[in-house]
Amino acid sequence: MATHLDPSAPVAPELRDAAAAPVPLCVDLDGTLVRTDTLHESLLTLAKRSPATLLALPAWLAKGKAGFKHLVAERVEIDGAALPYRPEVLELIAAARAEGRPVVLATAASASIAQAVADHLGLFDAVLSSDRAVNLSSRSKADLLVAHYGEGGFDYVGNDTVDLAVFARARKAFLISSWKGLRRAAAGHPDIRFIDDSGSRPRAWIKALRVHQWLKNLLIFVPLAGAHELGNLPLLAAALIAFLSYSLCASSVYLLNDMLDLAADRAHRRKKSRPFASGVLPVKAGVVAVPALLALSIGLALLLPGRFLAVLGFYYLLTGLYSFWLKKQVIVDVMLLAGLYTLRIVAGSAATGIRPSFWLLAMSMFVFLGLAMVKRYSELRIAVASGKALAGRGYHADDLPVVLALGASSGMISVLILAMYTQADIVPAHYPAPEWLWLAPALMLYWTARLWLKTVRGEVDDDPVVFAAKDWQSLVVVGMMGVVFTLATIGWTPW
Repeated sequence: MATHLDPSAPVAPELRDAAAAPVPLCVDLDGTLVRTDTLHESLLTLAKRSPATLLALPAWLAKGKAGFKHLVAERVEIDGAALPYRPEVLELIAAARAEGRPVVLATAASASIAQAVADHLGLFDAVLSSDRAVNLSSRSKADLLVAHYGEGGFDYVGNDTVDLAVFARARKAFLISSWKGLRRAAAGHPDIRFIDDSGSRPRAWIKALRVHQWLKNLLIFVPLAGAHELGNLPLLAAALIAFLSYSLCASSVYLLNDMLDLAADRAHRRKKSRPFASGVLPVKAGVVAVPALLALSIGLALLLPGRFLAVLGFYYLLTGLYSFWLKKQVIVDVMLLAGLYTLRIVAGSAATGIRPSFWLLAMSMFVFLGLAMVKRYSELRIAVASGKALAGRGYHADDLPVVLALGASSGMISVLILAMYTQADIVPAHYPAPEWLWLAPALMLYWTARLWLKTVRGEVDDDPVVFAAKDWQSLVVVGMMGVVFTLATIGWTPW
């Protein structure tokens, strides 16, 4: 077990013969050994568990940064096994240990966090960290390392501007950063090695914003299409503005969810590669991006009727409840997901002033409830197959048959509603050749049955919308549905 050294205790300089004792490798934690900042993650966890505690943060900050970190660490536990470690730093540590050199974790993080990491890895001979009085960063860290190991008596691995003060007093420095300005500032060290901070930030942001999920927001155009008003340019412009506003709002929600779900995402087979869970994007940047995206969304919404802003606000409220609480409530979670899909249609109606029909809303609710069940079934099936619980959810292995039954029946009910709609009294007024609509339930039935068959076989990604967008048969069905409704609308018949 690593020895935890007290940064507040006086240390006599160990003036030793460098040839007689191996030079220790001292490794920073936040941004260096791990791709994230444990203080920022601790604050997010605190916000999720007890939002009211955030009101005390200004008073905690008044105690100084060291005291602030200590107060946060007292209330939040960091799982050392769940952090995104840098393989290149682990390789440096392994090489140092192979040479018989001691390895020291030297971090500004609180003692409990540093010890959790050291205990998990089992690679450190000593741990230096902040305490109530000392924030072990920059010059404080440099002075303590010199006090223990002598001037130029240690190698140091860091990643930030605060590490420059430590580099200046180290024998050899390792800088993990792709920032050219920081590299230039550190280049004066006589023995420095640069390690690229891998990962494409622009691509990571596109992934984090889930731009591909904006496909869901095309539902905003459904009221316009259902009313045969796609050629109405003012209404089409309103729908486009609503689409952009809703997409930006949804992206801010995605970022918030990802940052609040870091631990659960890291335990997930696929989600662990998300930009925030993997540490490619810093959570600090995400905290800034969330309100920025929301502000842009509201700015666009103000160009539309006030009822659209009301729907947008209701959407954000529901997603907030989902993120903090309702996602752990079985059945409620999937019903809420279905409602959020349907709310996009309501948003389109609010933006254009076109009132959606009962048939449209009823069918949408059951279609999207079925899709939400597909998502949950896929996640639960993977968790059961790997012998794990579904992280962050309240479902058990025994729930698989129930989720399957509810999801498949929801899909069948949506087909039934569509079939009944083809015979409704309002149809002839909108479709001169309603006989074409009789094909729509058959197409919907095929797609729903096939989706569930592939889901049970484990061939559907846990996001059915992404699956449908990539599946050629799904795209063919959508195309055929479009042809059917177009022929019914223009009134062409071969008979």
